[in-house]
Amino acid sequence: MHIGIDARFFGPEGKGLGRYTEKLVKNLEIIDSLNQYTIFLREENWDYYQPKNPRFRKIKAPFRWYSLKEQVSFPRLIKAQKLDLMHFPHFNVPLFYYQPFIVTIHDLIITHFPTTRATTLGPARYLLKRLGYQWVISSAVKRSRKVITVSEYTKRELVSYFRLNPDKVAVTYEAAEPFSATPTPAQDVLAKYKINEPYILYVGNAYPHKNLELLLEAFAELKERFPELKLVLVGRLDYFYGRLKNKSELMGFASRVVFPGYIPDEDLPGLYQKAMLYVFPSLAEGFGLPPLEAMQYGLPVVASSASCLPEVLGRGAAYFDPKSKHAIVKVLSDLINDSPARDNLRQLGYRQVKTYRWPKMAEQTLALYEQQK
Repeated sequence: MHIGIDARFFGPEGKGLGRYTEKLVKNLEIIDSLNQYTIFLREENWDYYQPKNPRFRKIKAPFRWYSLKEQVSFPRLIKAQKLDLMHFPHFNVPLFYYQPFIVTIHDLIITHFPTTRATTLGPARYLLKRLGYQWVISSAVKRSRKVITVSEYTKRELVSYFRLNPDKVAVTYEAAEPFSATPTPAQDVLAKYKINEPYILYVGNAYPHKNLELLLEAFAELKERFPELKLVLVGRLDYFYGRLKNKSELMGFASRVVFPGYIPDEDLPGLYQKAMLYVFPSLAEGFGLPPLEAMQYGLPVVASSASCLPEVLGRGAAYFDPKSKHAIVKVLSDLINDSPARDNLRQLGYRQVKTYRWPKMAEQTLALYEQQK
């Protein structure tokens, strides 16, 4: 077969979706010597991917996500490659693409949190954006040969929301791997970002469904019980993180909450290794990769009991009700005071993260490709 993969999100700038796409392509290179692949990239990530398998070639697709060119010009470029199958690792399948394709839907978060607090757009433009999203994702799901998703929880949501035959939806779990082969020494990382121990860590974006505002309110109580404790929130300093930073200043404890901004992969291991706990208070996830990434560095994980997280994290995390500030405070306090419990959670986390493997995800995806012959 000649298979195409939309890899415009490929690499670290694409966040979780970029990591998924990168791991899929690189592992397919290792396991597949039969099929031919065309990998579609942007100018920005063109040099980041260098094919190592002669059956893989890359081609530029200079079309911005969610743009008119994506809808009109991208389908023409794909069609010119004479593919047997196209894989879109995100819901943004062009409406005018009519050839056989598979789509990966990672979550339905925007359907659960249709709020103007989740956007920088005005209400009217945000409404149009939401309507466009509903149109595009519904079209993608219904026209696809197969829908891939990343947890049984999200599969149930897809089947229910779009009234799909469950056989059309396949689950391929993601995985966690070390961020860097040559990590920066931990003490150098803390010095670089002016972070002092002890601290609780969160890594990810600050969209409203991540529930970080309630985490700040919980930390307001924690800091009274543990005078040296700090909260470190890692993520690119965008509009949403700016809003969160303003809230911490208004609450009067900005010096106890650290916003280091975006941290490159080589610095993240040191940050995980020196933290006391990793906290993940999200109200909704499709898979929940960040806490698994924390587990692989031996960091005890405290997570929300919402959506797919108990399914994915299993016994490797301690859980709280993400809508209860007091529940968050209690679970964190108990673990801060109980070193043996943290050590036990650390070992359970190590075991849990080893149950997921990117090569297995690629093998399952390849099998789905082969079924479309």
